Amino acid sequence: MDWQFAGTVGSRLARPGPPATEYTRLQAIDDLARAARAAETPVRDITGLSADAPVSEARIVDRGQWIRSASDSMRVMTGGTDMPGNLITGRVAGAQTGAVLAFISSGILGQYDPFAAGPSGQEGALLLVYPNVIAVERQLQLSPKDFRLWVCLHEVTHRVQFTANPWLAGHMSGALSVLTADRSDNIGEVVGRLADFVRNRGEPAGAAGPGGVVGLLRAVQSDSQRAALDQLLVLGTLLEGHADYVMDAVGPAVVPSVQLIRRRFDDRRQRKQPPLQRLLRALLGVDAKLSQYTRGRAFVDHVVDRVGMARFNTVWSGPDTLPLPDEIEDPQRWIDRVL
Repeated sequence: MDWQFAGTVGSRLARPGPPATEYTRLQAIDDLARAARAAETPVRDITGLSADAPVSEARIVDRGQWIRSASDSMRVMTGGTDMPGNLITGRVAGAQTGAVLAFISSGILGQYDPFAAGPSGQEGALLLVYPNVIAVERQLQLSPKDFRLWVCLHEVTHRVQFTANPWLAGHMSGALSVLTADRSDNIGEVVGRLADFVRNRGEPAGAAGPGGVVGLLRAVQSDSQRAALDQLLVLGTLLEGHADYVMDAVGPAVVPSVQLIRRRFDDRRQRKQPPLQRLLRALLGVDAKLSQYTRGRAFVDHVVDRVGMARFNTVWSGPDTLPLPDEIEDPQRWIDRVL
């Protein structure tokens, strides 16, 4: 994979941000930088995490800058090199990846990337995509100051999760290396797995495992790859649910219009999309991402309600205390096993 080419192609294909004056653009950049700093203390207070860790500055970026950062981060995550072994196939794969990143770039408000280079050269960076923040706050007719802080509460929670628990990045990277490792599976075995997947589609919901694109992906994977995919899905669900819980727990104290923001933002998530966009969202895992918020939030709500945040934080002790796939759906099983 030519990751540098992916970044170049993606940046060229990305749609321009919403029209804005230079003053509006600079004001948004300044507001987001200040909001990221302001969000750190209440997030730490609610979570009880990262009490003594220093606060690094957020990187406020446009869509093209996010794409280049994402492509470089993906290279690091997957153990790739600066130059592909085969120039032609590397360029083709890079162009395809760049096109995907270009599509995604218009919907990303912010992201904590544990594999990106931070502003001081350290590993891990909080990126906030200011054109997208401006676009959404205009679309939903929200207070820019409140919405920008609300977005930062979610993304800063991710930064706190990773800085307080450095093992998370290695756990994620290890699972990704299993998923992306070159394999020489017998084609007959792959076809057999796919046939099993097709036959099982008639079983009751949940009996045959995940459906859609995730189910199809699992159908052609080896057992080790399926286990790695489950690790990533469970970790992502936990991280997103925890961040959603924190932003709502902190919100009323620091974001005056938080209830209006949450209502309009949730309505936006559920709004019906045109057929082509629905297809692309399914293929790129966007709908699976939204499901992570709901399922992860239900898990965190249940555990914190039963045992409190301090005991919930046992989940960050190491890989063995992360919830298993069935425990995400039944949080009491995690409580019984771990606590």
